[in-house]
Amino acid sequence: MKSLEELKAIREKTRGQMHLRKEDGPDNTRIVVGMATCGIAAGARPVLAAAVEQVSRRSLEHVAVTQTGCIGVCRLEPIVEVYVPGSEKVTYVDMNPEKMEKVIAEHIVNGRIVTEYTIGANE
Repeated sequence: MKSLEELKAIREKTRGQMHLRKEDGPDNTRIVVGMATCGIAAGARPVLAAAVEQVSRRSLEHVAVTQTGCIGVCRLEPIVEVYVPGSEKVTYVDMNPEKMEKVIAEHIVNGRIVTEYTIGANE
């Protein structure tokens, strides 16, 4: 950072991304990434980063990316849960950044659950 203008640009970019991490609003779709130690050890941080990046890049409004602790099925980490208002929760397992990108494109944008990544398909 070499100037006040660069600092202001960083601040504005960060402000623009802050809505991605807020859960408020009954009409918000929520993407929740399990970030307990088991999830982090299995690779949840890059999955969370990919979700935030995809939602930001696509300028998806009313979509919040959040994190939680242990979801309870450590052997299936990284786990991502998707809550769409008016629909049942969908649990995606054994996630990675590439799978997260597909979930955003198919489930969040187009409304089609990616069943091959769901908990039922992986048991």
